[in-house]
Amino acid sequence: MPAKYHISTKPTPPRHKPIGKYGIVDWREDCSACHNCVKRECAYAVYDQERDRLKEREYADYLYDCRGCLCCVQGCTKGLLTWETNPAYEMLGDDVWTPDIISSTWFQAETGKIPVSGAGYPGPFRGPGFDSILTDMSEIVRPTRDGIHGREYISTQVDVGRKPLSLKFNPDGTLAEPYPPQVEIPLPVIFGILPWHKTSRNLGMAMLDAAKELGTFGLTDDVNLMHHEAAIPFLREGVHTDLTKKKWAAWADCHNVAELIREAKVSNPQLISMVSLPLGPDAPKRCIELSKLGVDVLHVFANWHGYVNTDKSKHITDAIREVHQSFVKQGNRDEVTIVAAGGIALAEHMAKTIICGADLVTVDVPIMIALECRICSRCRNGLTCPIDIEDTDHDYAVQRIVNLMGAWHNQVLEMMGAMGMREIRRLRGEVGRAMWFDDLENDCFGPVFGTRKVG
Repeated sequence: MPAKYHISTKPTPPRHKPIGKYGIVDWREDCSACHNCVKRECAYAVYDQERDRLKEREYADYLYDCRGCLCCVQGCTKGLLTWETNPAYEMLGDDVWTPDIISSTWFQAETGKIPVSGAGYPGPFRGPGFDSILTDMSEIVRPTRDGIHGREYISTQVDVGRKPLSLKFNPDGTLAEPYPPQVEIPLPVIFGILPWHKTSRNLGMAMLDAAKELGTFGLTDDVNLMHHEAAIPFLREGVHTDLTKKKWAAWADCHNVAELIREAKVSNPQLISMVSLPLGPDAPKRCIELSKLGVDVLHVFANWHGYVNTDKSKHITDAIREVHQSFVKQGNRDEVTIVAAGGIALAEHMAKTIICGADLVTVDVPIMIALECRICSRCRNGLTCPIDIEDTDHDYAVQRIVNLMGAWHNQVLEMMGAMGMREIRRLRGEVGRAMWFDDLENDCFGPVFGTRKVG
């Protein structure tokens, strides 16, 4: 049996003090100096950390270190401790890239671990986009469903490239036609080009080095980085580079994209071609046309918030299902690989996108958040970055990205184990492993209350 895929993570503390969600307000001037202070009961040992810091005359920062176990708040005999929401936290991000997503990504990039909240999950169990999909966890009660601790092997490997629907053999048993080129990726993720931030040479190299360590690839439009082993050159109009030694290359969709791909494959027949096009009403038809033209991989994308339209009327999950189903109806879904991009912020989003029909996903904004980005829009408005992301140390950036993907990998293993899935390739288009809240609501309450009115 082959060795299990493992991502090596290690703690990588942030360069700047993160903004925590909750904080403990401690009125120290009224403290009675109890010998058995209730802070000792903290489930996350924040008090012990504070004692260590006192040697340097530094108190624990309760706006970050507090994990919300509430032991100190409930136990203080004088009621000096109160639990409050940090107002700076509520100003992070926007309605899609929420403060909780940003904070969770920071934690995963720092520790490489799955985030756990001591105060539990206080939010809603239904929302727009990805939050309208509930994954089936019916197998979670079986103790053998464990892909992390060694009892079972769960594969997260995906195959990228064109796959023939049948094989033809010569009388001597050899293949009558050459098998199309393919690339195996141990994690269904590639790194994308950042949607608003022009990637510097330093950050671009760090992203590609992290991709190499993870065994995956990263898109780049920087000609000076296209030689990197893990780079997928993204060739915009007028951009050319040597593709003779590349495994994979991407083009933006245009009227002569098939001709450009044929020219590239003359010098490198084993090159995997990928065409990038936006999701929209014409995307399913265009994807089928590109497949007939011989394109190996289709890179379909929504905007960085995960929506196809500016009015947020269609989410990437719905658009991916349309593209996937268009190939299913044609009877040739396995011939082409579909990569989805846009609004994928959490590990669960990756799994849900694959359930909707994608083979793998592109990650972009989470990489920036892993490097402590706050989605503050300052760089988009020509202002200075509050965390100086361009000055991020190379090794630090690589490890933070690797940590994030390590945490995502573990979460996907947990989800697949709970769903009873042994390999992620089988999860593609497996809508029976998920439930759509709107469908459930209509089926259960529609006959009684009618259709929900939006707005």
